[in-house]
Amino acid sequence: MRAPDGLSGHFSHAEKKGYSGVGLYLAQAAQRVVDRLGHDEFDPEGRYIQADFGELSVVSLYLPSGSSSEERQQAKFRFMDDFLPHLAALKDSGREVVICGDWNIAHREIDLKNWKSNQKNSGFLPEERAWLSRVFDDLGYVDVYRRLHPEATGECYTWWSNRGQAWAKNVGWRLDYQIATPGIAGRARAATVYKEQRFSDHAPLTVDYDWAL
Repeated sequence: MRAPDGLSGHFSHAEKKGYSGVGLYLAQAAQRVVDRLGHDEFDPEGRYIQADFGELSVVSLYLPSGSSSEERQQAKFRFMDDFLPHLAALKDSGREVVICGDWNIAHREIDLKNWKSNQKNSGFLPEERAWLSRVFDDLGYVDVYRRLHPEATGECYTWWSNRGQAWAKNVGWRLDYQIATPGIAGRARAATVYKEQRFSDHAPLTVDYDWAL
């Protein structure tokens, strides 16, 4: 599983108990792999890994969840505050960037089933949604799935609670994104959420790009 045939695996392992880490499987060797943000609070949680290929950077991100407690919500806000300048620096570097993973924020009302009853819950708080709007509107990143499917609703969900019949009734949230700089975002040709098998409470988001390394 660490190195499937034809792929090399690169990981930022969580050092703190109960956290998951992030990884990238690469079909082509990267020129550089960065597995830390340089943040003492969040690096032990395994939140970020970046692989560079020429003028392209591919990132796997796991933005913190704040749903378990107010303490974790405040940690999520701290991560967001610190991560925004990093996103700006990546954008200003002139590189093309794709940031894939669990952003733990549903951006718009069409991004979750029960938006009215979740306006005070982590993942759909006004502050979180406004922050993601800054990523798009101020920094100029592109929500690749929404570029290809601007009005998609139920088929866009990537996460379902394990409680009740959320999966069976498709009471979901769109929490997983590929967020990219405009150049490579404009080369995206297809985006789908894979639901034929259920791996966890999340479903994989796949995007095909017309881009040669």
